[in-house]
Amino acid sequence: MSAGLTPEALEQLLGDPADPANPYGWAAAVARDETDAFPQQLCETLRDVGFHLNYLPKQWGGTFESFDRSLTLVRTAARRDVTIMPGTMFSIIAATCLQLHGTTEQQERVARILRGGGAVAFALTEADHGSDLLAGEVRLDANGLLHGEKWLVGNGLRCEAIYVVARTGERGPGAFTSVLLDLTDGTIDLDDLTRLPAPLTGGMRGIDLATLRFNALPVPWDAQVGKEGEGLEVAIRAQQAVRLMSMAGSLGIADTALRVTGDFAAERRVGRTTLSATPYAARELAVASAALLAADAVALAAARGVHVVPEAFSVWGLAAKHLVAEAAEDLLRRCGTVLATRSVLREAAPGDGVFQKLQRDSAVVRVIDASPYANLRAYCGQLPTLLNGTEVPEPETLRRIFTLDAELPPYEPARLDLIARGVDPVLGGLPTVAASVRAALYDDTPVYDDTPGVVACLVEAVADLLPRAEAARRPGADPNALADLAVRYAWLHGAAACVHLWWANRERPLYGAEPGATGWLRAALGYLLARAEGTGPQWDGPRLLPALDTLTALREQDLLFTAAPVPLATTHQEAADAQG
Repeated sequence: MSAGLTPEALEQLLGDPADPANPYGWAAAVARDETDAFPQQLCETLRDVGFHLNYLPKQWGGTFESFDRSLTLVRTAARRDVTIMPGTMFSIIAATCLQLHGTTEQQERVARILRGGGAVAFALTEADHGSDLLAGEVRLDANGLLHGEKWLVGNGLRCEAIYVVARTGERGPGAFTSVLLDLTDGTIDLDDLTRLPAPLTGGMRGIDLATLRFNALPVPWDAQVGKEGEGLEVAIRAQQAVRLMSMAGSLGIADTALRVTGDFAAERRVGRTTLSATPYAARELAVASAALLAADAVALAAARGVHVVPEAFSVWGLAAKHLVAEAAEDLLRRCGTVLATRSVLREAAPGDGVFQKLQRDSAVVRVIDASPYANLRAYCGQLPTLLNGTEVPEPETLRRIFTLDAELPPYEPARLDLIARGVDPVLGGLPTVAASVRAALYDDTPVYDDTPGVVACLVEAVADLLPRAEAARRPGADPNALADLAVRYAWLHGAAACVHLWWANRERPLYGAEPGATGWLRAALGYLLARAEGTGPQWDGPRLLPALDTLTALREQDLLFTAAPVPLATTHQEAADAQG
C-alpha cells in the first residue's frame, strides 16, 4: 500500500479525529498527553502502510516523490497529533547526511534500518552550547575514542544507529567530523554509551528525546562518514530538508486549531446570533484564516522550490520556516481569544480539550530544529549579497516552482549549499508578474480594497530591502538591524510567493474557490504586508474577511485547509459509507 499512499487514503485510514472513540483522534491524543505516553499505536499503524517511507529516496526502498506531496501527507497525519512526526520521521536529518556524504555500504546499512521502521538518531547539539555549534565539545580523539555528551537527541533511546558530529580539530567549521555508530552489529561497546531520557518538554509530550553520553567509546575505523572536517557543513545543509517537514507540523497544528475554533464559534450562541457573527470574533477568525492561507502558500512554494533551485535554500528554507512558525503562533493566539476560557481547558472543551495541547505542541515545533533567533541569524548575513543580485529568473523556472500541476525535477540534496547561490527566484521574479497581477486585481476587487495598490507597495518594499541591508552593515548601525531585516525579508518573501502562486494558477481553482478568484490573495497580502511593517493585521480587517469566507467554506465541506484541498474523514461520511 505504501507506494500508493495518498493523503486521501491516509485520511480514511485514520478516521475522523473529532470522534471521541477514534484511537487516532484528538481525544486519544489528549489522553496520551496527560500521561507523557508515546503514540505507539498510531506510529505502528502509520508504519504498516509505509508512511515512514515517504521521505526515503526510491533507491533506498522508499516512496519519496516530491516535498510538496510529502508536505500534504505529513500534515494529514499531524493534524491529529503532531508527535507522529518525531515518532516516524526524526531520522530524516541523519538520512539526508548519509545521502550527501555516506559510502554505499553506510547508505545501505541506514536504508535497511529505516525501511524496517527503525530509527537513526542525529546527535549534534549540546546542553552547554545550544545553537552555538562551533563551540561543541564532544570530541573524537586521535585514538578513535569518543568523549562527551549530546542532548535532545531525537529517538536517542530507541534508535538502532547514531549519526554523531564530533570535534576532531581545534577551531572553525572544519573542526568537526561525522561518524555513524551502528548499535546492532556488535561493533559498538554499549557499556561505553549511556542513554538517558532528556528533560521533559511542555509540548509534544511522550516523544523520544535523549541525552547520549559517550564514555571514551571506541569508534570503529570505518565509522567515519565522509571526509574529516566536513561534518558540521553537511549537517547544516541537511537541516534545510527537515525545516520543510517542520512546516508540515505547524500547518497540521494550525489546521486543527482553526477547525476546532470555527466549529465552536459557528455553534456558540451570543444573544441572538452566533459567536462567529460577532464583529470582534469574526475579525480575529479572519486574521487567523489569513495567517493560515499565507503559511500554506509559502510552505507549498518552498516545498516545490527546493526541487528547482536548491542552491537558494540556505535562505529560502529558513525564511519560510520563520514565517510559517510565526504565522501558526499568531493563529493560535487569535483562536485562543475566540475560545477564551475553553482554550486552556484540558477536558470538557471543543475538540476534547485538544486546543491547549496544540498551543504547547506548537511552541516545541517552533524551536525543535532551531530557535527563532538561531534561524534568523543563520541567513541574515547572506541577505546583503543575495539582494544585490540583478539576475532575473527564467520564466520556466517560475512556472515549474509555482504551477501546482507542473512536473518537478528530481530532488538533488547534493545541490544544497551553505550560502545561497544565484538569484532569489521569488523576489527576483516579482517585477515580471507584478504589473499583470495588479491589472487582474483591478477587475476583481471591492471598492473599499486597495490590494492592487498593495502589490505596488510590495514591489517598492522589496526594492527597499537592499538599501536597508547596506545600512545595517555600516559602522554604528543598530546591532539588531540585520536580524530585523531578516524578519522583514521573510514576510515580504512570503507575500511575493503568494503573488507568484496566484498568477501561475489563475486558471485553476485554489482553496476551493473559482479559478482566478482573488479573495484569498487579497487577504494573504494584507496579512503579510502588515506583519512586514510590524503593524497589527487586525487593522486591515475588511481586506482579511475573504480569508474567513474561504476557510469557512472548506471547513463546512470537510476539506483540508490547503490550496489543493484534500477530502477529510468525517464520522457522518463513514456512517454513509457503511450504509452504502
